[in-house]
Amino acid sequence: MDRSLNIAIAGAGIGGLAAATLLARAGHRVTVFDQFEAARPVGSGLMLQETGLAILGALGLRDKAEALGSPIARLWGISSDTGRAVLDVRYDALRPGLRGIGIQRSAVFTILNETALASGAAFVSSARITSADPGTGTLTGSHGAAPGPFDIIIDALGVRSPLAPSPASELPYGALWATLPWPDDGPFNPEALEQRYHAARQMTGVMPSGRLHAGDALSLTYFWSIRGDAYDAFRAAPLDQWKDAARTLWPETAMLVDQITDHKQLTFARYRHRTHWPAATGRLIHLGDSWHAASPQLGQGANMALLDAYALARAVEAHSQPADIAAMYVRQRAAHVRLFQLMTWAFTPVYQSDSNILPWLRDWLAAPVSKLWPAPPILAALVSGGLGAPLKKLGLSAGR
Repeated sequence: MDRSLNIAIAGAGIGGLAAATLLARAGHRVTVFDQFEAARPVGSGLMLQETGLAILGALGLRDKAEALGSPIARLWGISSDTGRAVLDVRYDALRPGLRGIGIQRSAVFTILNETALASGAAFVSSARITSADPGTGTLTGSHGAAPGPFDIIIDALGVRSPLAPSPASELPYGALWATLPWPDDGPFNPEALEQRYHAARQMTGVMPSGRLHAGDALSLTYFWSIRGDAYDAFRAAPLDQWKDAARTLWPETAMLVDQITDHKQLTFARYRHRTHWPAATGRLIHLGDSWHAASPQLGQGANMALLDAYALARAVEAHSQPADIAAMYVRQRAAHVRLFQLMTWAFTPVYQSDSNILPWLRDWLAAPVSKLWPAPPILAALVSGGLGAPLKKLGLSAGR
């Protein structure tokens, strides 16, 4: 590298922190601007797929993440209407030993935040970025005039980023979620993400999500699908009304539902879908959800952000001019982004929508077909993030 670049990262989420670590380790001057007084995670438990784990491996963090997470070998969902298994994805259909990792978002955040700080990246807290000038490389926001100009500004502010103003389509359905202790004597598979569906209008799920710190008890993430326009009514109604519906859809979750005694224990997450083009303008480069936001049906959000961060670091290593960096960054990631945005757009209504015909087709046509070769390895590749060979484009390989 001929020179050290002055780089601003707006947002201290998973993608922003990974980019900060990679770029600071490479000798660049990195400043992370975060809106909170102290950087903290926002969101529920997540799944680290082979793609994201490979990037964490490149950062030297894979072992830490796997030690805190729960290995997941299968995604399994049953329709309450038909009793049929309408989601049955086994990772080893693609490769023996392949697993996802269910983990608390806070655990991933803590690992990345500590590593970013140790890498030498500087942090500016309580800084709500409101605009960026792609031509001059300057930022403005609640912190006032930012030091600069910056050679590159990385927008890692997420789907609501003011730096990526293209409209996002708010999806009708979101989810309530809670982190609860894993019941050792419960009926749930400790190596599976399990779900139950009533048509596509109700969905509940249980995902093993590891532990926040070494030595902590194991946890799970509990999900309940809900329309966005029904949330206020949920908050206003007696909690027992929701509990009755939850127990009816999946009776075995009564031991989990009974632990929830206040509406506030269930956090509501809204989902949005959009791809912001162009992915880069001048000195401004979008990363993660600020470039490509989608529902979590395929569980790819954090993994896509990690892939973006690594691709951007490679582009910065190879080039010093913003236009060249942006071109290489987009070249490495655009095809994979388009593919998974399309797949998420297609799959989401099958599991979360008001449609009557889509769940019928899912239960009686798609589910049986999905068990026939070559569907099992294709579905495993889709869920693990490997469809489209994104790691190969980054010079990485799957597995250890």
